[in-house]
Amino acid sequence: MKKIILLVLLIGIGLSSCKSKKRYSDQLRTQNVQNEHRKSTTDISKKEGNASLPAEPSKFVRFNIDSPSEYISTFAETAQLEMMGYGIPASITLAQGLLESGNGKGELAMKTNNHFGIKCHKGWEGDYDFHDDDEKGECFRKYNHPMYSFRDHSIFLTTRSRYAFLFNLRHTDYKGWARGLRKAGYATDPRYPQKLIYLIEKYDLHQYDKHARKVNYNNTAVVTTDSNNIHTVQKGDTLYSLSRKYYMSVDELMKLNNLRSADLSIGQPIKVK
Repeated sequence: MKKIILLVLLIGIGLSSCKSKKRYSDQLRTQNVQNEHRKSTTDISKKEGNASLPAEPSKFVRFNIDSPSEYISTFAETAQLEMMGYGIPASITLAQGLLESGNGKGELAMKTNNHFGIKCHKGWEGDYDFHDDDEKGECFRKYNHPMYSFRDHSIFLTTRSRYAFLFNLRHTDYKGWARGLRKAGYATDPRYPQKLIYLIEKYDLHQYDKHARKVNYNNTAVVTTDSNNIHTVQKGDTLYSLSRKYYMSVDELMKLNNLRSADLSIGQPIKVK
């Protein structure tokens, strides 16, 4: 009888020890990520003077994208601005965004605004969330606005030596870039280059490699009346550019203004928050 009681006690201690180790492991993983979050992210905006970002919004801005064409029209300008600042073809950025984010509708993109599947990695100092990928509960970078995901994608490629050879290619050589990303280890899927090339050619994304407007994130005038939060549309305004300035989603702007299309007219009053 004593032996049975002793055996039960030993089993109980073992189970308790396993639970404690798992709990400690979870706490340690969270603590490690939190430690990386201490430093301010303002260094990102200093990377390129001609492509500096507006201050990141204090709250999460959700984007509801209904189709690949809407994704492209929403983020094409951002991809071109990143190309001008960092040299990555806009077609490649858009194709990767479409593929990695599931046209902006994937679970990871919806809950983190992470459009490129970039994991935390050692040294990440921004916000984060856990998501099941190759392994359960992996750490992924999180942004309050998608434009910061596009910027982080640019910085990710330009600060890692394994991607350096890509920048010897012409920015119009999207096929070379697609194959080079796979060669450098961006993705493990052997058909990754073909998938990018397919998207680029299906949606004519290479047009954005040739026609980049000479603008930056901050050059469009903002005209508002403080009394009722009305923005007066200026030349070059788009719903996405307004969403960046006022930290609202395109969907919110359309609903607030009862808009049925994304077309804007110069002088048109737009309600903003």
